[in-house]
Amino acid sequence: MPSTTDVEKFRAAGRFDGPLAAAVAFGALLIAPSFLGDYGSQILFRFLIGLVLAQAWNLLGGYTGLVSLGTSSAVGVGGYALVGLLNHTGLPLALVIVLAALGGAALAALVAPALLRLRGLYFTVGTLALAEVLRLLMINLERFGGASGLILERDPPELARLVYIAAALLLASTVIEFACARSAASLLLRAVRDDEDVAAQVGVRPFRVKLAAFAIASALMAAAGAVQALKLGAIEPYGMFSLRWSVDALSMVVIGGLGSRLGPLIGAAVVVLSGELLADYPEVHLALTGVLLIVVMRFAPGGLAALAALLIARARRPRRVPP
Repeated sequence: MPSTTDVEKFRAAGRFDGPLAAAVAFGALLIAPSFLGDYGSQILFRFLIGLVLAQAWNLLGGYTGLVSLGTSSAVGVGGYALVGLLNHTGLPLALVIVLAALGGAALAALVAPALLRLRGLYFTVGTLALAEVLRLLMINLERFGGASGLILERDPPELARLVYIAAALLLASTVIEFACARSAASLLLRAVRDDEDVAAQVGVRPFRVKLAAFAIASALMAAAGAVQALKLGAIEPYGMFSLRWSVDALSMVVIGGLGSRLGPLIGAAVVVLSGELLADYPEVHLALTGVLLIVVMRFAPGGLAALAALLIARARRPRRVPP
């Protein structure tokens, strides 16, 4: 096994090269739709939305220790906010997406006094219940289209523009994640994650820290839901508030690496590509994802990102030549 020093050196190198690698990646996204075609752009769009959700979930579960199954609640609120605003106002699209994100943050602030008092499994179950309550609420409210949902009265943008919008959202999400990981906020988040009671004794305000992380993550998830609704052109409660959003976001982060900046990227690639390869066999894909989750949690708790770091650190170690 490589030493701790080797792994830390690898991670330090990754942190140094991170901004340059991110700039190259986003530059490639600008020209990707011209070469991928419609089919490739569809996959790229799903990957970008999935990566935004994974980064937002990683902020909650990886950095703050809030294991949530309520991703679909923020996604649904963002989707309904976008369709409602575009249908009834003449606001520009960029502003509508921002307002949808603020709607997700407002939802987090509204339920925070009840949910953030819960810990561990109780918080997880509470977020799951929130998503189910919102789904049932939308089904029974005719003002929001009921079970039939709503139809976007404007024509959705072309696919290439949707990819650019999703890439811009990913850029914002990445900047926020880097800011949280490289600033003093990272210490507060990790202190609350590791031991909330001890953090409170040294002057940290756990509720405020968790509220900030919850609101930011919910805003990003709602923005992703808004862009997804923009692509679909029609929304309904069963799809926008589906548990699949929550399961996919959690799977991406756990498979890639919980609390790692590279983890969501790896996890999103694995989940999206495997889902596309097994599109005709959804039950097989679901079973495969479950097996992969179990294997990763059992044999590589740090995820595929940590496993890759260990392997690269081992490869970089100079080999000892026997005398």
